[in-house]
Amino acid sequence: MESEIISILDENIKIKEDLKDSAPLIKKITVELVSAYNNKKKVVLFGNGGSAADAQHIAAEFVGKFYKDRESLPSLAFHTNSSVVTAIANDYGYEFIFERQVSSFVEGGDVVIGISTSGNSLNVINGLKKAKELGVITIGFTGLKENKIEKIVDYCLKIPSNDTPRIQEGHITVGHIICYLVEKELFG
Repeated sequence: MESEIISILDENIKIKEDLKDSAPLIKKITVELVSAYNNKKKVVLFGNGGSAADAQHIAAEFVGKFYKDRESLPSLAFHTNSSVVTAIANDYGYEFIFERQVSSFVEGGDVVIGISTSGNSLNVINGLKKAKELGVITIGFTGLKENKIEKIVDYCLKIPSNDTPRIQEGHITVGHIICYLVEKELFG
């Protein structure tokens, strides 16, 4: 069992080492979020399952705080209102739960982040497509495999792994880096 633990940790460390190659992309994404916040806009995130948890976690860091006691930054995770999600799923289909909310809440200058380990979650794709139609910056967090999200977003951060738990760990690591950098850029 200990050898398995060490193997998993080694894999996680390798992914984090490989993520260093994404530093320029992470910087670009951060600049987009800082620009949105400087213009009094918001960041919207969504995903399914563990990716929904990551979306909610990142939104909470912006609305609450990361390190600094500072002004709240507007951010929403679209899966958190169970009445809205289930009404849309019931009336239109689960594949439209994010698209309908993007239509209602996203405005010019906002940033929309869709998180999907596979990069092929239809509801995330539909939400990102609607955001593109509205002309806002779109960002995807996915895994390494070629996927549909990377073809439609402005920026796609692909975690260098095909293993779902390792991809999710990479997503929250990058999410924390972005939260730290946004907070630092805006509040010193």
